[in-house]
Amino acid sequence: MAEVKTAKFKKASSQAVSDPKLQNTLEHVMGHFIEARAGAIEEFGDESWDQMRERASSIKKHALENLDYYLDLIDRTIQKNGGHVHFAKDTQEANRIVLDIAKKAEAKRVIKSKSMVSEEMGLNKALEKAGIEPVETDLGEYIIQLADEPPFHIIAPAMHKTKQEVSELFQDWLRTAPTQDIKQLCIIARDALREKFSTADIGVSGANFVVAETGTVVLVTNEGNGRMTTSTPKIHIAVSGIEKVLPAIEDVGLFLRLLPRSATGQRITSYNTFVSGPKFSTDEDGPEEFHLIMVDNGRLNLMRDPEFREALKCIRCGACLNTCPIYRKVGGHSYGWVYPGPIGAVITPVLTNIKQSKDLPYASTLCGACRDVCPVKIDIPKLLLKLRHMAVEGDSSQRSVSWIERLMIGQWRKTVSTRSSIERATNLARFLQVVVTKKGIIRNLPLPLISGWTKSRDFPALAPKSFAQLWQEKFSEETDG
Repeated sequence: MAEVKTAKFKKASSQAVSDPKLQNTLEHVMGHFIEARAGAIEEFGDESWDQMRERASSIKKHALENLDYYLDLIDRTIQKNGGHVHFAKDTQEANRIVLDIAKKAEAKRVIKSKSMVSEEMGLNKALEKAGIEPVETDLGEYIIQLADEPPFHIIAPAMHKTKQEVSELFQDWLRTAPTQDIKQLCIIARDALREKFSTADIGVSGANFVVAETGTVVLVTNEGNGRMTTSTPKIHIAVSGIEKVLPAIEDVGLFLRLLPRSATGQRITSYNTFVSGPKFSTDEDGPEEFHLIMVDNGRLNLMRDPEFREALKCIRCGACLNTCPIYRKVGGHSYGWVYPGPIGAVITPVLTNIKQSKDLPYASTLCGACRDVCPVKIDIPKLLLKLRHMAVEGDSSQRSVSWIERLMIGQWRKTVSTRSSIERATNLARFLQVVVTKKGIIRNLPLPLISGWTKSRDFPALAPKSFAQLWQEKFSEETDG
């Protein structure tokens, strides 16, 4: 599995906020995504768009509630089409299946189209360790592969890279001349990848959707690399999360309207590729061998909870990232794993380690913007609140709050339980605040656990008198008068 660095969220996000280059990039790109999405859905009108979202949500809910049936149907239909289906309980097993296929084929080079599940698996590292060369063919993924970085965004993995940085990567790895011309940089990448396409033994793709009725893997791409990856090599391996199931082929049309509009603001992506197995003898191109690997890796843990199951509706459009005020300040790498942003803050703790990822559910203002733009109506704020509750009140395997924090909360509960205890605590605080107050403002609280409150904000000092005291004094004055 990909390395999990979620425990470093606070440090990484602080560094991101202090990076002016990154802040400029986030402001520019995120604004473009939001404007493009708004323009793309305007033609439908709010009512029609909301009806489409509701229908898509219902389809995904039905598929998840009957997942065992549809996974069995996928197995049967793909075998009928001449392909092979594998079920992997975790990323280690998924990697082993890929490596077994590659070793049997004596593969030396594997080309890959964009796949978040393969990132989750850490497939590139596994292939390299086995002496097999993995090559990302999506331009953004190719750039971050050269930089040895995880994706920064679900749909724009290298959006944080400048033209200068991309040029330097190409100079170092491809020995090209320096240039900041975007067209020329694309030509350089295309020329480098062309030879990889022609000599690859295996193509690995993800799956935006897997249609149970027909055993069809649907890929949505803009560069054409997905179609090359699935048709040029003799073997095609598709890796998918078990939640990517759609019941029928007629459902695909709805999702092909929702996904690109929510993701990039396009009416439709440049390439929509449908793969249902190996090529027939009459086909001009296509793989001679087809494998679909359906990966669990903690998804069944989400399935078992009626509320968390909702997160599995996600179609990975990235709209929640684009609109989230937290993501738009800290960026994707701060989250420390494959899935960033609001949806990442929900699924990452469950798929990895709740204790290690305890800060992610708090990386939200709970403003609800993510819920409003989600094309399948996932109530992300509700799920984040549930994770926060689990961190405080869950069992020992889930609870991430330290004994000191629990002790302080317990004392706080006792303090606010009666009026007299509140007044005593307030009077004590008024006395103690004198040493840290300047001109009515507390700029720094040098105390354990609460110093973070004033690290990036000033607090007004407690008023000399409470409202109740002021009211009583005023009432007494009026009575005396």
